[in-house]
Amino acid sequence: MSIRQALISVSDKTGVVELAAALHQFNITILSTGGTARLLQQAEIPVIEVSDYTGFPEMLDGRVKTLHPKVHAGILARMDLPAHQRAMEQAQIPAIDLVVVNLYPFAQTIAKADCSLEEAIENIDIGGPTMIRSAAKNFQRVAVVTDSQDYGPLLEQIRANDGSVGYDYRFHLAQKAFSHTAHYDAAISNYLTALDTSSHEQKPFPEQLNLNFMLAQSLRYGENPHQQAAFYRDMTNVSGSFAHYDQLQGKALSYNNIADTDTAWACAKIFDKPACVIVKHANPCGVAVADTPLAAYEKAFSTDPVSAFGGIIAINRVVGIDLVKAVLQQFVEVIIAPEFSPEARHLLADKPNIRVLTVPLDKHSNLYDLKRVDGGLLVQTPDDLDITADQLHVVTQIRPTDEQIENCLFAWRVAKFVKSNTIVFCANGQTLGIGAGQMSRVDSARIASIKASQANLDLHGSVVASDAFFPFRDGLDVLAQAGARVVIQPGGSIRDEEVIAAANEQGVAMMFTGIRHFRH
Repeated sequence: MSIRQALISVSDKTGVVELAAALHQFNITILSTGGTARLLQQAEIPVIEVSDYTGFPEMLDGRVKTLHPKVHAGILARMDLPAHQRAMEQAQIPAIDLVVVNLYPFAQTIAKADCSLEEAIENIDIGGPTMIRSAAKNFQRVAVVTDSQDYGPLLEQIRANDGSVGYDYRFHLAQKAFSHTAHYDAAISNYLTALDTSSHEQKPFPEQLNLNFMLAQSLRYGENPHQQAAFYRDMTNVSGSFAHYDQLQGKALSYNNIADTDTAWACAKIFDKPACVIVKHANPCGVAVADTPLAAYEKAFSTDPVSAFGGIIAINRVVGIDLVKAVLQQFVEVIIAPEFSPEARHLLADKPNIRVLTVPLDKHSNLYDLKRVDGGLLVQTPDDLDITADQLHVVTQIRPTDEQIENCLFAWRVAKFVKSNTIVFCANGQTLGIGAGQMSRVDSARIASIKASQANLDLHGSVVASDAFFPFRDGLDVLAQAGARVVIQPGGSIRDEEVIAAANEQGVAMMFTGIRHFRH
């Protein structure tokens, strides 16, 4: 059935004039409301205002515009049913075949720091979602468009189908429409249920958490080949988040690639200096900062060349050809950076299996960290609390130097991205040995020192970060015997005095942060 009548009512008016002009060329009658109608009239496109069409004026400051039987019967009528045809003829209601609607900018409104509850409420659209849902329900006859990106494909459909829209495309548009209203309602629910009912003050978490993710790609398999998997993007994420990467070349990312690259990028982007992070099996195996990206890479790689084989490399600066030449000396799965020079991209093109990704450098964090459990969801705010030198509390007789403090702060930031229990040896802006994911802290300390020895790295004079307190002095003893001279840790153990005494005994300076960095 050809489209004879369309209703256009949009908040975001991008491309709407061009769309309406094209529809007019197909002799389609256009109904519209308020600002959209005025815009089309200014463009000299014939349009009928909905209030004139229904014979009922807009009222209540525009809260009621399209909530009228002549609108919704026109959208919802099934013209293949004789009873519906008779009802429409008796009421003299013509069918509406195309609905183009997008909604009041609720999410953008509440994102403003000074947004009041009253302003948020007035940006809750009522008529728009109702028309969208009506049209999507009746997709077998009606096409519904909620995204200006679909204007071009819609017109292509009309041209290719003698003035109509194909069934498959109508169904596709209906899918998008219901997802659109679900996302919109979820934003309203999350906002309102996160407000205290009396004071309207913002609470940390909403009473009902509605999450919206869009399928980005199906994956070959999950962590293991017998598991099916897919990658979804958070629809509320902003530019700079890893999920919105641009892949320049290489094979499709795997489940484990995505998880490890996220860790690498999250760690790399927190540093102000040029930084390189190499991740293997969920943990950094080398991290460094330096004056240049190449120097940072060389230092990070030297931490653990064996583990770096087949790893994920994240660089927080533009990658040039000198760095690519160095990287290509080893096997690498993924390289991610804000940008690659043309020469670097040309050289990487000779290795088409290497996955090359770009993401804008932005230090933002997600609103929530999520972890699925059986029958539920763990939700927390992100671990994005950083510390400065003046927040550290020296608890030993020996005080660290300024250079040692700077290295401790570097080690402390790295520890945040290593699975607990975590021990990180560092010196000169470089990791020397990393102990990760052990059931006891003393084992992590032993493993970190062993890894440094295997890489022929000298731990004498190094600093060490521990993501949580030492429950006994044995872990501190291992670090001191390995050559560490400064330890940064949260403190808070009932045996803190015993550990401090051990540090004094062995000539080790120790600083407490008062916060920990568990990562499970």
